[in-house]
Amino acid sequence: MPEITANGGEKAAGLSRVNPRTVFPAGNRNRTSARVQAGILRWLVRIAALLTAAVLLFLIGYILVMGIPNLKPSLFEWEYNSENVSLMPALINTVLMTAFALVIATPLGIFAAIWLVEYAKRGNKLVRVVRVTTETLQGIPSIVYGLFGMLFFVTQLQWGYSLIAGAFTLAIMVLPVIMRTTEEALIAVPDSYREGSFGLGAGKLRTVFTIVLPSAMPGILSGIILATGRIVGETAALIYTASSVAKIPESVFSSTRTLAVHMYLLSSEGLHVNETYGTAVVLLVLVLAINCLSSFIAGKLAKH
Repeated sequence: MPEITANGGEKAAGLSRVNPRTVFPAGNRNRTSARVQAGILRWLVRIAALLTAAVLLFLIGYILVMGIPNLKPSLFEWEYNSENVSLMPALINTVLMTAFALVIATPLGIFAAIWLVEYAKRGNKLVRVVRVTTETLQGIPSIVYGLFGMLFFVTQLQWGYSLIAGAFTLAIMVLPVIMRTTEEALIAVPDSYREGSFGLGAGKLRTVFTIVLPSAMPGILSGIILATGRIVGETAALIYTASSVAKIPESVFSSTRTLAVHMYLLSSEGLHVNETYGTAVVLLVLVLAINCLSSFIAGKLAKH
């Protein structure tokens, strides 16, 4: 044993005295090449980030510059007519449509994600089918959802062109987004949280609703924010299901017009281009307000 140790020590000492260039003749060149590649990648990432921020700032600035001078009191009158082209009914309809669609889609998406992550067996074929289906539904054009909503909700169920038909169509459209983001948020919760809850004697259901869901709530709200943005900016699906009546709905079966549809119709007519820019400013402010409110709620939940 001492001889082996001594021999091993001599070999180790001999290796320590070997010139690195003899063992790795291209070592310096490889390190230099790696540094150059890393520097190039860093600059490419910075340039991409700057371009993205510049495009975003340009779009927001262009809308504000073109739209703010055209914000007039007539745009906010309670009733719409061909002279004032008021956006107030469309604004109220947008809030109602968003609320109805989220009320329908959010519970379904969250509960479906809970089943996929917490209750379904890993490797289950049904789980793979559901995931592939949701990913496929995310890529379907909105006009296809509009045609489905018109054929099923408007015609088959005889709801007519109405608020509820548009809300159900939009709920189906954003359901995959909420479901997938909720699933990823639940998967990101460490298993140690669940094991600790089980160790304290909590059951499966209590663990999910008191430990897992609060921890995943910021990610879930991110999905809801994405769904809200898609609802607010949707036009094709609503033209086929909710129509374009610029009037505050008397019931859920009344035809409506959202801000995005209002903008589309004004721009297609070509008679009220300035009012279209003013409507775009209001729509932009509405989306920013919803995103800021959701981010604030997510921050509060994350602290708790």
